[in-house]
Amino acid sequence: MHVRRLSHDDLPACSRLAVSRHWGAEEHKWRFLFDVGEVYGIDAPGGGLASTALLVPYGPDAAAVSMVLTAAGHERQGLASRIIRHILDTAGERTVWLYSTDNGRPVYERLGFRSVGRVESHRGPFTGAPSGATRPATERDLDDILALDAKVFGADRSDLLRRMPAFHERVRVLETGGRIEGYGGAWRNDTQIVIGPLIAQDTGQATALIADLAAGWDLPVRLDLDTSRPDLVAWAVERGLGSPFPNTVMVRGGELQGDHARRFLPLMVSLG
Repeated sequence: MHVRRLSHDDLPACSRLAVSRHWGAEEHKWRFLFDVGEVYGIDAPGGGLASTALLVPYGPDAAAVSMVLTAAGHERQGLASRIIRHILDTAGERTVWLYSTDNGRPVYERLGFRSVGRVESHRGPFTGAPSGATRPATERDLDDILALDAKVFGADRSDLLRRMPAFHERVRVLETGGRIEGYGGAWRNDTQIVIGPLIAQDTGQATALIADLAAGWDLPVRLDLDTSRPDLVAWAVERGLGSPFPNTVMVRGGELQGDHARRFLPLMVSLG
């Protein structure tokens, strides 16, 4: 039951655990998470990892928890609760959030989390056309992107966003009158393209960014859509992104900060 901080040397073991739970290897994603967060694990007696979880602090007031995995054969032994309690102790007084499957909700509720929203992951071949209303981001745009994100997200995730040019396949911005009002990224996760993060002034800007980020791939595209935006969900379904898989957004502590009306897609459900 000893929880230890994992290092990049443990990345192959994390991927093997994820594959064993039908999550996929996601090595590109794991490497990014090791760079931006604190990955914890419990070793299995026979070798490998019995459990993992990730903490990503966003300054002194907020943090995300994710990648909570328990190996088959080690379930119902309290490992997930043990590792999450360790992470919550590490997070201190921060407001902590996560995205939970329906099966995981009772565990998180016992640990003091409450449900605040619902997100559905839509996947499929994107059949829409590019909007032509956005342009590729450049190095000169970074300061404006960071300033916009800090205002809308409500917490400092500049460390993540500075890594977007290396991690993402596409980063685009939408300007009005020479001012950046929205931005988004697309990154490759094994056999799919994930769109996120995405911030915009309204649904029209969001769909323009999504269309330009999602068009032209030979892989399925994934959007993690808030169910409180039925117009955006309908737009995505009409363009081939169906088969929704639900997750519940859960929070422990205070309220989520920022301008939720302009937060359209998370960078990934592991990070918000």
